[in-house]
Amino acid sequence: MAASPSVLFPAGLVCFLYLFAFFLSLPLAICDEVDIEIDRQALLCFRLQLSGPAAVFASWSSNASTEFCDWHGVTCSSWPPRRVIAIDLASQGITGSIPPCVGNLTSLLELQLSNNSFHGAIPSELGLLSRLTNLNLSMNSLEGNIPAQLSACSQLQILGLWNNSLQGEIPPSLGQCKHLQDIDFSNNKLQGSIPSSFGDLPELRILILASNRLAGDIPPSLGSSSRNLTYVDLGMNGLTGVIPESLANSRSLKVLRLMSNSLTGEIPKAIFNTSSLTAICLQQNSLVGQIPSFTATSAPIKYLYLSSNYLSGTIPSSLGNLSSLLYLRLTQNNLVGSIPESLGHIPTLQVLTLSVNNFSGAVPPSLFNMSPLTFLGMANNSLVGRLPSDIGYTLPNIEGLILSTNMFDGPIPASLTSASHLSQLYLYNNSFTGSIPFFGSLPNLEEIDLSYNRLEAGNWDFVSSLSNCSRLTMLLLVGINLQGELPSSVGNLSTSLQWLWLSENKISGHIPPEISSLKSLTMLYMDYNHLTGDIPTTIGNLDSLVDLTLAHNRLSGQIPDNIGNLVKLIALKLDGNNLTGRIPASIGRCTQLQKLNLSYNSLDGSIPREIFKTYLLYEFDLLHNYLSGEVPEEVGNLINLKKISITNNSLSGNIPSTLGQCLVLEYLEMQENFFVGSIPRSFVNLVGIKKMDISQNNLSGNIPVFLTKLSSLQDLNLSFNNFNGAVPRGGVFDNAGTLSLEGNDHLCASVPTREYGMSKEISTKGDVYSFGLILLQMVTGCSPTDEKFKDGTTLHETVDRAFPKNISKIIDPEILQHDSNAAYVMESCVIPLVRIALSCSMTSPKARPEMGQVCNEILRIKHEASNMLVG
Repeated sequence: MAASPSVLFPAGLVCFLYLFAFFLSLPLAICDEVDIEIDRQALLCFRLQLSGPAAVFASWSSNASTEFCDWHGVTCSSWPPRRVIAIDLASQGITGSIPPCVGNLTSLLELQLSNNSFHGAIPSELGLLSRLTNLNLSMNSLEGNIPAQLSACSQLQILGLWNNSLQGEIPPSLGQCKHLQDIDFSNNKLQGSIPSSFGDLPELRILILASNRLAGDIPPSLGSSSRNLTYVDLGMNGLTGVIPESLANSRSLKVLRLMSNSLTGEIPKAIFNTSSLTAICLQQNSLVGQIPSFTATSAPIKYLYLSSNYLSGTIPSSLGNLSSLLYLRLTQNNLVGSIPESLGHIPTLQVLTLSVNNFSGAVPPSLFNMSPLTFLGMANNSLVGRLPSDIGYTLPNIEGLILSTNMFDGPIPASLTSASHLSQLYLYNNSFTGSIPFFGSLPNLEEIDLSYNRLEAGNWDFVSSLSNCSRLTMLLLVGINLQGELPSSVGNLSTSLQWLWLSENKISGHIPPEISSLKSLTMLYMDYNHLTGDIPTTIGNLDSLVDLTLAHNRLSGQIPDNIGNLVKLIALKLDGNNLTGRIPASIGRCTQLQKLNLSYNSLDGSIPREIFKTYLLYEFDLLHNYLSGEVPEEVGNLINLKKISITNNSLSGNIPSTLGQCLVLEYLEMQENFFVGSIPRSFVNLVGIKKMDISQNNLSGNIPVFLTKLSSLQDLNLSFNNFNGAVPRGGVFDNAGTLSLEGNDHLCASVPTREYGMSKEISTKGDVYSFGLILLQMVTGCSPTDEKFKDGTTLHETVDRAFPKNISKIIDPEILQHDSNAAYVMESCVIPLVRIALSCSMTSPKARPEMGQVCNEILRIKHEASNMLVG
């Protein structure tokens, strides 16, 4: 029989033990209550910084009796004490900043705030969350640096910060978080290099750092420490160096995305011996060498992107062994040779792009028999041959067929009209012949470009056929020798049509007014044809037009006034026609206009000042018309103007000084008009001017010295005006090949030349010296390099010894040979000119006169000679 407790333990002792246990539990209970209250206050602090839909925070109450574990987005532990272990407020439409007090939630395991509108910096206090395993702040507007304090979160497994505006470098100390599995910092503004410590993370599975501003080499150890690494995306940065062998040799890696960097070197052969990779994206780098052969017998690769590199050599036929391949992109490399037939035997291939290489020869027939193929691009090569007549049946799923800029010939196969999925057909710049097929049976056709072939329009019924293609957005038929009149059925084309290019053909007749039905048209090119008649007024209904080009036809009549309805126009080119009448002032409503070319027509009247409301205009061409009146001062409003050409009109008045406000002006062509006055002083502001032609006007005054300071000026034509005074020296005036001054009878000009026979550098009065020597040559008929001066005597010394008594012995006899007043000419003209020449060619620059004095003296001599002739 067992003894009772009262026997074993006295009643007092039992009571004491109960009391002792109670008091021992008091501190723990008090601590739990304190921690719970800290969590409550941290959540309330967090709430105060945020705003969002009412339903999100309706349950977040400051009432102490409310159980915060029931608040929306808050998860607590299931065991007491109930601490906050997760906050999930992803995609809740929340705005605000993340407050530091979140760092007080010391039991937090998961913080999920992605896809909201959080702004400001990531608080460094998040580093206090030592138990945190999942931190996702992606798809917000966070700024500043990634806090290095996050490295204290030693249990962190998932770190997602993508789609923010984070800057600075990636903290290398994050490599201390040895449990990191997923890192995604993509789509930020991060700089610096990829921390080498990332290569030492043993549990790393996913590393995404794409679309930042990272530079430097890829850490050579990346991929060597983790046996679980499956996904690496470092694309769209500024990374340099070679692809590390550690990545190439990874046996777990499935996706490798390194595109759009500056990687160099050859592609590691190990990448093509993979048994795990399904996607290799190396496009848009500077990789060189040949494409390695695939040796793996069952490589699972589905996506191989090598476009836009400098790869050379031929395509290895082993690529045809990739039985799982879906996409193969080799565009824009230096690949040569023929296309391997083995590519046509890949049973799963959907997309094949080989454009912009140097492939030659015929296309293997197998490529035109790949029924899964949806896109085939082989443009810009040297491929030859004819397309199979049954191509529309053997490629039943084809959506894009891009064969431009090759040497294909023969007819365009009619079977293509049976390829019902076809949406893009690019055959331009080949040698296709025959009639254009009736593509109206292709309901998905969106873009068609047959330009620069030798096709025939026939009776133009192909246009009527295309009216069935309701999705058609682009029809390009440039330079294919189309003849005859454009049918009115062009107005029945898809209302979705945006680009209609019919340039460089032999299309005749009128522009069909029905073309106005194409309401979505943004580009209409009909230049270089034989079109006649008026521009239809209905063209003003095409209010989506951005570019209207009808140049180089035989159009006549006036420019429709409702052309001003085309308020989205960026370019209007009507040059090279027979248009008459005035320029419509309504063009001023086209405020987006950047190019206006109305040259080579018969337009008259004045230039409407309203045109100069088009402040974005940078090319303004009105040359070869019959325009008159003054150029409006409002021309100075064109602050983006780079070229103005109003040559060969009847414009008059002063050159507007406001042109000096066009600070980016590069080409100024105003020749063959009736402008008067002087060159505006405001032209000193045209620091970017390259060409200035104001010849064949009635301009006068001195040539401004500031023209010598326009360092960009390469071509200056001031000829056939009434300029006077001295010609400036320096700048464009020192280059006779780019300067034209003829036809200005009152100019005192000098020609740029070296100081003959002098070894020292040209002085500041070198122009005076050169002028003096030229004048001596003119008077004597001798050159400083003649045989008579080989003994060391100079032309100056020879003339100086003979001057003035024996001057008749050394002057050119032809000067006075037929002159009845020889003695008077000698006294009043020749001797004074020789005196000037000798003073100008003095050895010491200080002894030479100023050019202004020389000019005045020559004008005086000219005046006296003129009086003598009149007398």
